[in-house]
Amino acid sequence: MSDNRYIVGYAKLGTSSCKKCKTKIGKGDMRIGKVVSNPFSEDGGDMKQWFHPSCIFETFVRARATTKKIEDPDDLEDFKDLKDEDKDVINQLIKDFLAKAGSKTSKTPVKKKAPVTQSKLPFSPPKVETSTKETKPSTSKIDDDIEYDTNMSPEAEKDNSFREFRRLCALIAEENSYTGKTAIVSKYIKKGSNGDKYQGSVYLLLKLLLPGVVKRVYNLNNKQLVKLFSQIFGCILADMVEDLDKGDVAETIKTFFEQSKTLEPQRKSKLSIQQVDFLLEELSKVTKEDDQQRILTKMAKRCTSNDLKMFIRLIKHDLRINSGAKHVLEALDPNAYEAFQASRNLEDVVERVLSNQKEASENGKPGMVKKLSVKAMLMTPVLPMLAEACRSVQQAMKKCPNGFYAEIKYDGERVQVHKKGTEFRYFSRSLKPVVPHKVNHFKDYIPKAFPTGNDLILDAEVLLVDTKTGQPLPFGSLGVHKKAAFQDASVCLFVFDCLHINGINLMEKPLKERRKVLQENMTEVKDHVKFSEYQHITKVPNLQELMDKVFQEGLEGLVLKDVNGLYEPGKRHWLKVKKDYLHEGSMADSADLVVLGAYYGTGNKGGLMSIFLLGVYDQMTKKWCTVTKIGNGLDDKTLDRLQTELDMVKISKDVTKVPGWLNIKKTVVPDFVVADPKNAPVWEIIGAEFSKAEIHTADGISIRFPRVQKIRDDKNWETATDLSRLKKLYEKSKERTDIGGTEDEEDSNSSFISATSQTTPTVSPVKRKAESLTPSSSPLKKMKPSCKYGENCYQTSPAHKKNFDHKAATPVKSSSNKLPDIFTGCKIYLPNNIDKYKVLKRYVIAFNGDIVAEFDKNTATHLISTYGNSINASVKGKTVIDKWLWTCIKTKSLVPTTKYLIT
Repeated sequence: MSDNRYIVGYAKLGTSSCKKCKTKIGKGDMRIGKVVSNPFSEDGGDMKQWFHPSCIFETFVRARATTKKIEDPDDLEDFKDLKDEDKDVINQLIKDFLAKAGSKTSKTPVKKKAPVTQSKLPFSPPKVETSTKETKPSTSKIDDDIEYDTNMSPEAEKDNSFREFRRLCALIAEENSYTGKTAIVSKYIKKGSNGDKYQGSVYLLLKLLLPGVVKRVYNLNNKQLVKLFSQIFGCILADMVEDLDKGDVAETIKTFFEQSKTLEPQRKSKLSIQQVDFLLEELSKVTKEDDQQRILTKMAKRCTSNDLKMFIRLIKHDLRINSGAKHVLEALDPNAYEAFQASRNLEDVVERVLSNQKEASENGKPGMVKKLSVKAMLMTPVLPMLAEACRSVQQAMKKCPNGFYAEIKYDGERVQVHKKGTEFRYFSRSLKPVVPHKVNHFKDYIPKAFPTGNDLILDAEVLLVDTKTGQPLPFGSLGVHKKAAFQDASVCLFVFDCLHINGINLMEKPLKERRKVLQENMTEVKDHVKFSEYQHITKVPNLQELMDKVFQEGLEGLVLKDVNGLYEPGKRHWLKVKKDYLHEGSMADSADLVVLGAYYGTGNKGGLMSIFLLGVYDQMTKKWCTVTKIGNGLDDKTLDRLQTELDMVKISKDVTKVPGWLNIKKTVVPDFVVADPKNAPVWEIIGAEFSKAEIHTADGISIRFPRVQKIRDDKNWETATDLSRLKKLYEKSKERTDIGGTEDEEDSNSSFISATSQTTPTVSPVKRKAESLTPSSSPLKKMKPSCKYGENCYQTSPAHKKNFDHKAATPVKSSSNKLPDIFTGCKIYLPNNIDKYKVLKRYVIAFNGDIVAEFDKNTATHLISTYGNSINASVKGKTVIDKWLWTCIKTKSLVPTTKYLIT
């Protein structure tokens, strides 16, 4: 039977004509539309053919037996929106039509002899149509277009039931230990629901247990789901949106499904996992709201409330069972997870495991199952091996004591190249196909680079390189429009690993062997295919020297790889070295940000404000700008307290309700905004680094991996970080590095000065923690905090003058304690091996000088050395002995360098 759809409503303009009688349908008159495919649309869209109600029923009398007809009001979409008198008209037309059709109507089920949808489903073996007709159980009409195996035994039918799947998920969720979760899944796929043998589809079971791993895209967020189901259930959208604030869209839909009068839940679950998988697949293929609503309605009609709740969980890729792919797949086979990571083909992994088990059973050795091999599959993306941040040279040497390859970390795009004969495929880091304009031309050069390589899987980086200099161009220049700005450039593939070549799996071979294979089989093609640069490092000085060179040339960093390491998909067993990572994983400066808004959490934190929007004040525009969203660093007790302490106004992510004082982009609009940002709390935020994020309005500055360090009760909006200060912190963060991974690097200039401004200069280290002492721990807790500008403060706010002391407590001592800015404008290079390096460094910073790193010493105005030691003559600054520095410090003046120069 053809899968026609019918819709009923009222003519809006009076311009449409009846398909049968060719006369116009008057404005406001009832009409019935037949939804058919649009022959003029390239994307296979739909169009409507309109009829007078009486006309369309006349066409049914002469229609083919296989044509779907309107035999029930449920066959008409939007029937519930009709006026009562029009509903009566439709019901009478249906009644008259059925009377005319007579015996034809009774034969309608028999006409469903060859459903079109059956051939689409991989889980249903081909069957003789007559047997399908004879054995199909009597079901409601809505079940006719979803196929299921009618020859399943009762045991197989139970194991394949969606109800048993839900029960399994509940058991997994209740188990706390991961080994226990694995044991539950293992027992089920061995014993089944009857405790004897599992007779369902293992592949489909695991596929549904891993919706976040074997992922389909449905183009449905929480608000869209609620909107669609409010129409399906005939309930008020605003009520569902309000309930959605509790943080669980599946629970919201279940609750309103149970209350619905328009569509009531089934009393008993009759769904199979095959039917659920089929509908999920159908849902992933559509993007229009009408199509999505049609499929969701079809599903809801079959579901109990718990069925629908689980179906929504599958759409959201989160079953709430707290179990990942590793714990589920290890229930199938100890090596199943590693095999899946390599091939990303669940069906192949399941098939190979079951084949091994069957082979062992037939040989009479069921306990001696062959080990599952870990191998990549040509033309299927492999989960890439990744790198963790390296904080110091010592960490690198400890992790790779036998030496490692240090590769240049290019600022390009990671690409995985698959070649099978003359066919090529390219996958991104996220396993998605790469846009064609970046990689299409490689098909002409890869065969030249690998003349003997018929089958290949390469791990590589794509960059745009300057054909004159051979130097890589900046990240982002690969864009289809930006590429045109670089006339003398070409897209180049930098190859750094080979996972497969000519049928040989190289993933289980050490890196040095994979490198050897690559060197033997690859020939560079100038400006198109090149080897990734690397050095074999075994000693600290060699790594130190390479890092200096890389940072001095402005490259992104290094990737360090153990020479004996295997290629382990998804594992972070490489190390990456970047300037930003050499601060023990945190920013050199923290930022004091103001709480501007909040978002509802999900899961255990559903219904609570658990994610917060923070920002800074822009003195120029007099508006508040967003910097970051944060949900880490606050314990449950603090979160509970904030629910009542914060003065918030609920705007439910409505852009039209955003207050005028807030400069925010649409994608970041929160559920709540503070009533008055000038009364909002200030939090000290730290993270991995300052970064650029265009979704935020503080000049695009944000914080990577932010977390709350401390709630600053001693600060208000006036003393918090403002936009100009944030810009300085960002710029300063891009200049710092810690090449040697030493532990005496100071956190920031400002923290040292603030600490030393209250005490006499001393050679003992002053840590930043001194600044974060709580007021209660200080004997001066009753005194007002001092304004950092003192008597020269530029602020005129009465509140500021009231809250901060602008006079020194002891004027006589304050003048003697004030540190002179003798090194203003000086950029000083200090070698690590100089005597009293740490003390000198602190004094330079305290006296307003800048310390430059070794790789940046070309920018230094003064380079400090000792007698007998010389510094590279190519540098531009003055090379002086350390005595000059000590003299400046003792005299508190910038003395001439003439007597101290080294020539």
